Amino acid sequence: MEREFSLLGEKILEKKFDIARRVHEIRLSEVSVEQKQLIAHIEEKEIINIRANFVSLFGEALINGANKDKAYDEIEKWGKETGEFAYNLGIPLDEALKDTSYYRKFLSEVIEEEIIKHNMSVKTVFGVARIIDPLLDHAVYCFSLTYVHINKKALEAAKTAFLELSVPVVPLSNGIAILPLVGDIDTERARLLMEETLREAVRLKLSSLILDLSGVVIVDTMVADQLFKVISGLELIGVKTTLTGIRPEIAQTVVSLGIDFSNVLIKANLKQALTDLIFKNGDIK
Repeated sequence: MEREFSLLGEKILEKKFDIARRVHEIRLSEVSVEQKQLIAHIEEKEIINIRANFVSLFGEALINGANKDKAYDEIEKWGKETGEFAYNLGIPLDEALKDTSYYRKFLSEVIEEEIIKHNMSVKTVFGVARIIDPLLDHAVYCFSLTYVHINKKALEAAKTAFLELSVPVVPLSNGIAILPLVGDIDTERARLLMEETLREAVRLKLSSLILDLSGVVIVDTMVADQLFKVISGLELIGVKTTLTGIRPEIAQTVVSLGIDFSNVLIKANLKQALTDLIFKNGDIK
């Protein structure tokens, strides 16, 4: 049976470019104009070579049937490299995975033709299936895992960048700055709020910070606790904090929850806070 496996593997290697072109042509006819534009800058020859190299892995796996670990290692390497390649091109994962059915179809056709031609046994047929199918499934797994991992890292980086932009400490003058908060404050944003506010306060050599809450939708016990921590942290480095922009509905929630803001300096709006700071510190220059 090893001899038959080798014969089939050699035939796949012989037909690898033919299979690669067939897969490429049929997939190219299916993709949208936008997706064609994504790969327009890549030479067709390069794509064909990538596909042919993938097909060759199955031929080599049949030839080296006893060395399964090597076959899986090569497939895993291919999956990682090609998953990253597809992601960088901007090809959607579901679109990229459509290739799988065509690889399976055209590999099966080549194998079937050779099995019939050489009158190979049923045992060989099942033996080949036990090698090819799991390898192809493993290729899909490794490709998808790499693609999803890179996508997750990109999303995390984008989220971090967004969160950093959502904590904008804006300097006014004379050691005074304003931090306008907009939207919900979850645990992750609260952590970043503490880190970024303290860092910026030191960098800008602040003595006073106006924390404007007019864009905050909800103030519950968790949000209030985080605000108190930020205010306490600022106080430890010599920065006085003034809260502004607490809307009536937020004030009602705060009272109903029994949250105590009595030790925090609060002004109705930004104008009042600035007027108070100017009066205490002199004209803003």
